[in-house]
Amino acid sequence: MDIALHKTLTSIQGIVTLPGSKSISNRVLLIKALSGLDFNIQNLSNSDDTCLLQEALQTYSHDSVINIGHAGTDMRFLTAFLALKATSIQLTGSERMQQRPIKPLVNALQFLGADISYANAEGYPPLFIKGVNIKGGHISIQSDISSQFISALLLVAPYFEKGLQLELKGNIVSKPYINMTIEIMKQFGAQVTWKDHLIQVESKAYSYPKKSYTVESDWSAASYYYSFVALSKIGTSLTLKYLKQNSLQADAVIKQLFLEFGVTTKYIQNDEMLIEKITDKHTTHFQYNFTDAPDIVQTIVCTCVTLNITFKLDGLQTLIFKETNRIEALKNEWLKANIQLDTTFDSITFKKHISPIQFIANLKTYNDHRMAMSFAPLALITNLVIEHADVVSKSYPQFWEHLHNIGIKHQII
Repeated sequence: MDIALHKTLTSIQGIVTLPGSKSISNRVLLIKALSGLDFNIQNLSNSDDTCLLQEALQTYSHDSVINIGHAGTDMRFLTAFLALKATSIQLTGSERMQQRPIKPLVNALQFLGADISYANAEGYPPLFIKGVNIKGGHISIQSDISSQFISALLLVAPYFEKGLQLELKGNIVSKPYINMTIEIMKQFGAQVTWKDHLIQVESKAYSYPKKSYTVESDWSAASYYYSFVALSKIGTSLTLKYLKQNSLQADAVIKQLFLEFGVTTKYIQNDEMLIEKITDKHTTHFQYNFTDAPDIVQTIVCTCVTLNITFKLDGLQTLIFKETNRIEALKNEWLKANIQLDTTFDSITFKKHISPIQFIANLKTYNDHRMAMSFAPLALITNLVIEHADVVSKSYPQFWEHLHNIGIKHQII
């Protein structure tokens, strides 16, 4: 479906109950399935990615093919999980997923004893996987491509016969996501140490004495509301629920970044925080390395361009491997508004201040949920049509409903 967002003439306001973190949900689901532990998961993400993973973990024992669509995390996590658990299965995904590399993870698992082969092109899904007992041991992996390869190995490593000694080669991208994986593993009794470029996991089954686990809400989802507030008048505020002050999520850095756009964050209760626009005296030039937090790049780009703030964003090397090439997608869509972004394989630069945005062309989403949500705050500036807007279900199915609740009018067309 396409959605027309109508320019908002009144102030936004309200309380937003954000969805559970997809990143945390997927890790906990994998641990639960791998361990067989009996506990409830509260505030589980209802995103497409999490629902697909949950279904795959429940049905893999009698399915011959699992198709996870566009879900990159699912592809990486299931590759490692099925290498231990599957009898014989094909793991595949969408056309775009079949263009996203998985060779570093497959190579590592094969070296450790897994039985995995390629159905078509070497290095890319679909995969044929037969579950075996994996010996484990010492392995090195490039850490400058995707942290999900590393997280996938770590999550299943407690069930390797010799555990895992994982040596990280090169610059580490999305390091907080690896930290998140390790901390969640420790919550379930795993013995994990990380010193310099070596992570060690002991061969010791997961354990968990509690009856339930509560997933915190998603900081990536919160970023779009920070953008809405930044583009609003002074005094505009929103209340966001269920975000932890000391979060494991990399995108919690949004609290600090949006101070440069005049937005403050204040915790008013244990489970509620207020974000407020307190000044129009924002930075005139923004610069940041997003190696650790690539999922909020699109939000920052759209906020800066709309506020006429020049910027240099780097550390973006993983964006070309996402649901789409996000660097090219941003460049293409802003050209429709006569906005020139200078790009390389790992950076985006905006040098020229602009006149008020006249964004009249339809926005393509490229099967990328974050393209739809990061451009949505432009509804405060202009009318906007977002094509295939239901793509947001990949991470945040209630997004358009929640925008309506804070005063953003839209129409399905």
